[in-house]
Amino acid sequence: MPTPIAIITGASSGIGAATARQLAAAGYRVVLTARRKDRIEALEAELTAAGHQATAYPLDVTDRAAVDQFATVFRSLAVLVNNAGGALGADPVATSDPDDWRQMYETNVIGTLNLTQALLPALTASGDGTVVVLSSTAGHGTYENGGGYVAAKHGAHVLAETLRLEIVGTPVRVIEIAPGMVKTEEFATTRFRGDTDKAAKVYAGVAEPLSADDVAETITWAVTRPPHVNIDLLVVRPRAQASNTKVHREL
Repeated sequence: MPTPIAIITGASSGIGAATARQLAAAGYRVVLTARRKDRIEALEAELTAAGHQATAYPLDVTDRAAVDQFATVFRSLAVLVNNAGGALGADPVATSDPDDWRQMYETNVIGTLNLTQALLPALTASGDGTVVVLSSTAGHGTYENGGGYVAAKHGAHVLAETLRLEIVGTPVRVIEIAPGMVKTEEFATTRFRGDTDKAAKVYAGVAEPLSADDVAETITWAVTRPPHVNIDLLVVRPRAQASNTKVHREL
């Protein structure tokens, strides 16, 4: 049997890169997509040197023409992990920048839509396809000063939930993974436009926020369940986080 293929978007760092490593170790040929060509090529080299099968493919998920061209490469596909996304800004609705909202919606929702639409035929043709949507606990509860990101992740959640209803009866599962507080090298820093002091305050006093590997293990576990088992929605938080607004900090 041919090696099953798993595509991971946003594979240049954080959860995406960690998921690529773990799916490769689980026996998938991983296709690494992201805009940063140097990052995914370095990961391709790392995985290949470790004896895994990996291919880097630079891609902007918001560019529909590029996504459609990318999709022509695959006649059959086992897994699509829609991980590309992210947050910009932490401002009130009254004063937040509409361009931030637009960019977050484009990456978190339209990017996921583009890849899912383009690759659904190949996922179906495999006879056992899986679409993973990486949303967030922000997609299930609001919090102050995060309206744009919350709205985008609610959109990602609704996309997954609706797709599952619409394709029931086909050989494709739709899995939503919704992480809470995850400390990666870039997420908070990007959100605060490079302000490392503000980024550090997000995790201040939290002894053990989730890591990228924690979330990647969750994704890999869900993907590798037997074909008849669908993990519709899995919310994963660190023990110190009871909700989006209730976090135990030892300060």
